Amino acid sequence: MSFHWAKPYEPKSPVMKWIDSRLPLPRLVVESLGTYEAPKNLNYWWNFGSLAGLFLVVQIVTGIVLAMHYAANETVAFASVERIMRDVNFGWLIRYMHANGASFFFIVVYVHIFRGLYYGSYKAPREMLWILGVVIFLLMMATAFMGYVLPWGQMSFWGAQVITGLFTALPVVGEPIQTLLLGAPFVGNPALNKFFSLHYLLPFVIAGVVILHIWALHIPGSNNPLGIDVKGPQDTVPFHPYYTIKDLVGVVVALIVFSAFVFFMPNALGHPDNYIPANPLATPAHIVPEWYFWPFYAILRAFTVDFFGIPAKLWGVLAMFTSILLLLFLPWLDSSPVRSARFRPVYRQLFWVLVADVLLLGYCGQAPAEEPFVRISQFAAAYYFIHFLILVPMVARLETPKPLPRSIADPVLPGETVAQPAE
Repeated sequence: MSFHWAKPYEPKSPVMKWIDSRLPLPRLVVESLGTYEAPKNLNYWWNFGSLAGLFLVVQIVTGIVLAMHYAANETVAFASVERIMRDVNFGWLIRYMHANGASFFFIVVYVHIFRGLYYGSYKAPREMLWILGVVIFLLMMATAFMGYVLPWGQMSFWGAQVITGLFTALPVVGEPIQTLLLGAPFVGNPALNKFFSLHYLLPFVIAGVVILHIWALHIPGSNNPLGIDVKGPQDTVPFHPYYTIKDLVGVVVALIVFSAFVFFMPNALGHPDNYIPANPLATPAHIVPEWYFWPFYAILRAFTVDFFGIPAKLWGVLAMFTSILLLLFLPWLDSSPVRSARFRPVYRQLFWVLVADVLLLGYCGQAPAEEPFVRISQFAAAYYFIHFLILVPMVARLETPKPLPRSIADPVLPGETVAQPAE
């Protein structure tokens, strides 16, 4: 446990004592949730971690059911999806839950990431926690891409054609990598089988990394909105029942919104072209990935001119992958000892500029590859890298933070508050 004052688990019944002495799984669960001491000032932005777990479970359960009826063959894949929608009992519900669950999974994870950026949850001693979170995000993107191919509609087929074709930009190894991914020199049945297999497997890999993520969280303990370390039991409360109830409120609200999409606008977050069977001879007028890839797709398309003898396509591929991998190094790019943006006025303003910049990239990512969207995406992509590589390190050195509270209990408990200067 992260705090020495947390009450250890002591089984009461002889059966539980016997199990605990041989396989301490109940102890792991209880000490991870029941007796885990969390900072008493966590707000509702901390709900999105549990919501990510909820939608991961939704995706795994609905995905297992869909896999029972799906046929991973290019001649019948589209028809099997239609059969699920029309003939399988509640198949329409399971598929709509799975399709919209992917979008909601990304929504809560994006909020979770930006909450970490705002409150400095990536800083020491939580670097490994942050790195595992980025790994989960990368696995999510790979899983979502492969799942998007499975319906074998027009956008599925051509999305796979475009995304896997990006690897051909890599010199020497590009085409072999593309052939390895597709199982053939083209997008066809081998690729569909391979993507189906990996799409089924990767959620369980994500679940395994989530367990490591939670483990890494419980070693240093949770961060908090003030970004200061807990000083004693006066700064914490048991996770159960205080935060389990708070998480339950978030779950209820999230499920209400999720149900509204599933039952009343199930295709609002998808693309209509995916209800057209894949046709290798008819290219869609505008190929666009799912919405949660739009910011990175805009960065990819922002490069239109060759630099230093390197093709623009290769620059775009490198920039797209670098924009994600850059997050892995954020704990060392931001050297400020103050975590929370509440006490970093300059960093707080830059954070909201970054949010606007990512939203702008997302808008450009879904727009046609024409002016003015290409030019806007170029400026937005440039700012994205400037933010992390130049502004964040510079502000960390030059900014004068506000004084920090003495402890978490000061803003919560009545009494005199003694501020301490930021180091």
